[in-house]
Amino acid sequence: MLVPRRDGGWLTVDFGGVRWILAFSDESALARYALARGEGGMEWDYETVLGARLLDVAVPSAEVPCGVAVDAADGAEHAVLFPPVAGVVPDAVAVDGNVTGHTGWGAAR
Repeated sequence: MLVPRRDGGWLTVDFGGVRWILAFSDESALARYALARGEGGMEWDYETVLGARLLDVAVPSAEVPCGVAVDAADGAEHAVLFPPVAGVVPDAVAVDGNVTGHTGWGAAR
């Protein structure tokens, strides 16, 4: 996964009581996100990180409910969310239903 860097850390967004690490499957997906933010003309630094490392290491180290959003600019048909629930992230950091504004985790698409 490609994970953009901002302000000395990875690019994240907070939504619905969850911090989402933004990750992209390739440079084209990252470029679409940059364009959607109106930042297509900027240079974007990023790191290449294994997806499993994001879920197994980065999410637990966030110290807040945290998940991973993949290809966030590609709409509901192509973007994928990995929420902080059991079976997706380590059980010790899974929130399973205790997230503000959360009514249930459906299948990610």
